[in-house]
Amino acid sequence: MVRRIEGKSTAAAVIDKVKAEAAQLERDHGVKPGLAVVIVGEDPASQTYVASKSRTAKECGFHSVQHSLPEGTSQAELAALVDKLNADPAIHGVLVQLPLPKGLDSEPIIQAIRPEKDVDGLHVVNAGKLATGDLKTGLISCTPAGAMIMVRMVHGQDLSGLHAVVVGRSNLFGKPMGQLLLNANATVTMAHSRTRDLAAICQMADILVVAVGRPQMVRGDWVKPGATVIDVGINRIDAPERGEGKTRLVGDVNYPEAEAVAGAITPVPGGVGLMTIAMLMANTVTAAYQQSAVPAPDFGTL
Repeated sequence: MVRRIEGKSTAAAVIDKVKAEAAQLERDHGVKPGLAVVIVGEDPASQTYVASKSRTAKECGFHSVQHSLPEGTSQAELAALVDKLNADPAIHGVLVQLPLPKGLDSEPIIQAIRPEKDVDGLHVVNAGKLATGDLKTGLISCTPAGAMIMVRMVHGQDLSGLHAVVVGRSNLFGKPMGQLLLNANATVTMAHSRTRDLAAICQMADILVVAVGRPQMVRGDWVKPGATVIDVGINRIDAPERGEGKTRLVGDVNYPEAEAVAGAITPVPGGVGLMTIAMLMANTVTAAYQQSAVPAPDFGTL
């Protein structure tokens, strides 16, 4: 029977560890992890994400700060706020919610965050550390870090002898996911929209990770029998069976078809997406430990 890798219970285990490590840092060293979240504009989805991040940070016992800036905020004003947060010793993690409104350039803002406070793991220093195999002193992008925990729940720490295929090459997910798998000794194939005979490539995967933003693109006959399938996509599609104008969320994998073939699979919703905020909290604790010159806990396994 296929193993369903639930995001809710896995994320809850991460949060439990975050709470314990945060409490220990404050108890032993007098340092309360601090997270600052910055949002510009009124995008409803971004507002929901930010509210959830701030709520979870408070739940974890963090010093939680939220800066809500108006739609008309200038590039210089946003950069000045980032500089202020960089200089604040009570703030260990800085996150600027993306996407930014039109007229604002996100890349210089991301790169302006000090690497040691870059809890999204998007600064070139953190990306470079991961690319060179340094998983100890940098901060890793949250969603691939969470997906990697799910992989290890099935296969353990060492992925030697396993072929992993990552479909998607984004800087946010695909590239760091491939590097994490490679670091765990998997043989990794990076595939994408220009890959020839993508179905045949996917069929070779012991571990198939999909992040392309195309609803239900990966069909059941693309999945090797017994493979572990990590579906990172989240797409809203029409659901006329639920009534006129109704929609539902699906992943990049056709779940009913893949579930019949896979050995383990993440659902959508209820899978990898729930891990992102949990790993953001883990990165904040890690950053607080590192900035306090205290050996940081390992969140790579639970």
